[in-house]
Amino acid sequence: MKRLLLAFLFILYLSPKAQAQNDGLIGAVAGIAAIGGAIVAIENMKEQAELKATEYVLNAYPEMASFSLKTLDFDGKKGKDMASASLITYKIQEFSLAEKPELDGKKFVLFGFTSYGWVNEYGVDFSKVQWIMIDAQEWLNMMVAYVKTASSETNDGNIREILKEGKIVNRGVKDGLKTVIPFYKMNGDMYTVRDYNDTMKFVYNERSLGIYLKETQNLIQIGRDDIIEIHDFFFGTN
Repeated sequence: MKRLLLAFLFILYLSPKAQAQNDGLIGAVAGIAAIGGAIVAIENMKEQAELKATEYVLNAYPEMASFSLKTLDFDGKKGKDMASASLITYKIQEFSLAEKPELDGKKFVLFGFTSYGWVNEYGVDFSKVQWIMIDAQEWLNMMVAYVKTASSETNDGNIREILKEGKIVNRGVKDGLKTVIPFYKMNGDMYTVRDYNDTMKFVYNERSLGIYLKETQNLIQIGRDDIIEIHDFFFGTN
């Protein structure tokens, strides 16, 4: 591709009739080349991240003999978005071997929590990524704690049953069209905090779920759309 672009630029430069238009065309072609290079770089970053995620699963869960691993949140990201991303997420599902295998096994979500500088001028530094994999039960435990952090509801059993059929939205937990657990109405600089386990704390404000990692002392935000998609992955009908 690079050789074709250079040849095209050279032909334009030599053509006397097209000289008046050369500067604009050369600039346009150079811009296209730059965009193409950026797209290739982003795709390479995505492939590297998926490879490292797969390596993590193979090393940490050697008993998993067949599984699908699909990224949740890289689609549509630009280079600067990738560099500033604090979380990369993968949906994982086991399957039984068959002539035409179907995704019919246990589901997991793999979180890759990144630290500052994980993407730099030299590429991707995966030593700055902390991997945590959870199943549906652990996700439900996390969401129960999240709802308790974001609302006045304290009954674990009640929250758990509602979450299995409901959906977390901006203002609370809905069961159908009705909001059954409303969240606190706080402004953007107010936070509530709950200690979850030895690894993390949950931090809630009006916009997102924050996960504070004790080891790295990083506060990672999970957007509401990602929460909904992960919840649907574990408990939806598809």
